[in-house]
Amino acid sequence: MVEAFDLDRFMTYAKVTGWTLACAHARSGKAAEIRGYLGKKDVFDEALVKFATDYADQTERDYADFLKAIRSGKIKATRQE
Repeated sequence: MVEAFDLDRFMTYAKVTGWTLACAHARSGKAAEIRGYLGKKDVFDEALVKFATDYADQTERDYADFLKAIRSGKIKATRQE
């Protein structure tokens, strides 16, 4: 049960699952085919940067709304250490 992990165990779990996911995605296509599909222009790179930036901005807005909901009492949160 992940909820019962202490910080060290959770960090190890996060690293292992992240590594596993990265390996799975890295092997999902042949590099030469992907490179050929994407071409030499920066369109994909720029779209990826825009997506990442927009996603980060949305995450910050969501977190601000989350904190606001806690402060207002709309949701309850406890801190576990």
